[in-house]
Amino acid sequence: MIAPLLEAIPLPALFVSTDSRVRGANARAVALQPNASEDRALVMVFRQPGLISAIEKCLQSKEPQKAIYLHNEEGQETRFEVNCSFVSLGDDIGVLACFQDVTHVEQAGEIRREFVANVSHELKTPLTALLGFIETLRGPAKDDPKARERFLGIMAGEASRMNRLVGDLLSLSRVEEDARMRPRTAEDVGDILSTVVRNLNEVAQSLDHQIIFEKPDGALKVPSDRDQLIQVFTNLIENGVKYGGSEGTVTVRVEQVEKDATLRKAAVRISVTDTGPGIDPVHLPRLTERFYRIDSHRSREMGGTGLGLAIVKHIVARHRGRMKIESTLGEGSTFTVILPKN
Repeated sequence: MIAPLLEAIPLPALFVSTDSRVRGANARAVALQPNASEDRALVMVFRQPGLISAIEKCLQSKEPQKAIYLHNEEGQETRFEVNCSFVSLGDDIGVLACFQDVTHVEQAGEIRREFVANVSHELKTPLTALLGFIETLRGPAKDDPKARERFLGIMAGEASRMNRLVGDLLSLSRVEEDARMRPRTAEDVGDILSTVVRNLNEVAQSLDHQIIFEKPDGALKVPSDRDQLIQVFTNLIENGVKYGGSEGTVTVRVEQVEKDATLRKAAVRISVTDTGPGIDPVHLPRLTERFYRIDSHRSREMGGTGLGLAIVKHIVARHRGRMKIESTLGEGSTFTVILPKN
């Protein structure tokens, strides 16, 4: 009687009789733990004391119990919450144990905790500096005009840094909210890039940099959110200018691809190449993580918040596109954004 019930349960589930033996398991439970398919003692099937204790306690008290089961396969750990309930179906009396995968919940919680810790750290540093300078201006430097001007300049910089961080956090939040809504309005990528290059030319010149834009011959339109793509390319080109070394060059290229190997459809490929020092390969997989920086001190000095490439990644994903990062130490880096044409 218990076998059809077990197979009807959409989760890995097994039945443990009053003599603490596994008497039945559905296909999902067997896939999780092959020994569950045999009529074996519970302790021979699962070697985790917490789970065994919960099932035995449920057998004795007939009260529902919960336990955590950690399954490790090829170095990948999966976390299951096991709900144990006492059941009596004719001759089948014992505990029904259902395994629910809660790995994603735990990972989301860990990401949230790490995010809060990072934001707190990023805000605490400038806030501490501001409070220190305010205290100094009220005390020792109250009647020192030179010190006051210097401190006010530093305070303005720290306040601007916090303002940029809050702005990037809001941008990231908005992008994540719109992640499922793909843009439908066709926009000319060449026109968007012309706007970005024009806006950044002054910044580039102030840093002895040159932006070379190889503009396409005709219009290359893709379904897009114009403001978000401006944000993407502003971030990538500005990074190339700021971190590309002295008197460098940032080259922006646009090309149409009949069938991109990654998207498997017609696409527009935009690449931003700098002549900077390049990026160590060990950093490449993590560059789009929130708050990940190769050089934290230099990034903060340049006004970076550590969120720029995370925002870029989310915007490109919303456009159903892909981003590739290639770099060679001593030769520069290339950030490529691939956007589907339809």
